Amino acid sequence: MALPEAANQRWSLDFVSDALSSGRRFCVLAVVDDFTRECLGLVVDTSLSGLRVGRELDRIVELRGKPLTIVSDNGTELTSHAILHCRRCGRCCGITSRRASCNKTGSWKASTAGSGTSA
Repeated sequence: MALPEAANQRWSLDFVSDALSSGRRFCVLAVVDDFTRECLGLVVDTSLSGLRVGRELDRIVELRGKPLTIVSDNGTELTSHAILHCRRCGRCCGITSRRASCNKTGSWKASTAGSGTSA
């Protein structure tokens, strides 16, 4: 994957989770611009649905503009029906369990790095 050469070329998403001393679990969605290394968003909650992730991405896009690509190395967190619908209608660049990218026209392609095939 080529390195971005300007802001808004590629954003990365990552989910992290932990527990409070009471045992209650929480998760954090981090959105980072890979060129500027700027944290565009941190969303913390006890549960983050696909619909919520889509809304948060829409909010960031309103402020920053739409990136060329969004990547994530996580799988199941970003394959909900809400995220898949968000991708299809072009509201936000979406993510599958493999690295995925969206071009300016909103069409999608996913690469299987190292496997020699594409989806």
